[in-house]
Amino acid sequence: MSRGIEEERKQEIIKEFRINEKDTGSVEVQIALLTARIKHLTEHLKTHPKDFHTRRGLMSMVGKRRKMLKYLKREKTELYSEIIKKLGIRG
Repeated sequence: MSRGIEEERKQEIIKEFRINEKDTGSVEVQIALLTARIKHLTEHLKTHPKDFHTRRGLMSMVGKRRKMLKYLKREKTELYSEIIKKLGIRG
């Protein structure tokens, strides 16, 4: 049973969205990691629709990502639109 996203996938996401070599916690990286976890949990909920504990965690992650995106939009507008396109969120 896998918990969240695999370590290799996590490292790929960090490499793709980091600002510099040692960056692992910038807003961009956090948003990308949350998006990967949200997609993973969404797939889980399609097969387990009554898993309300997972649904609650998913809603918490969506809220956290929304706050980070709001911050990014306010502080770095051009980076915000770039990340939205890269991740394929907000249709």
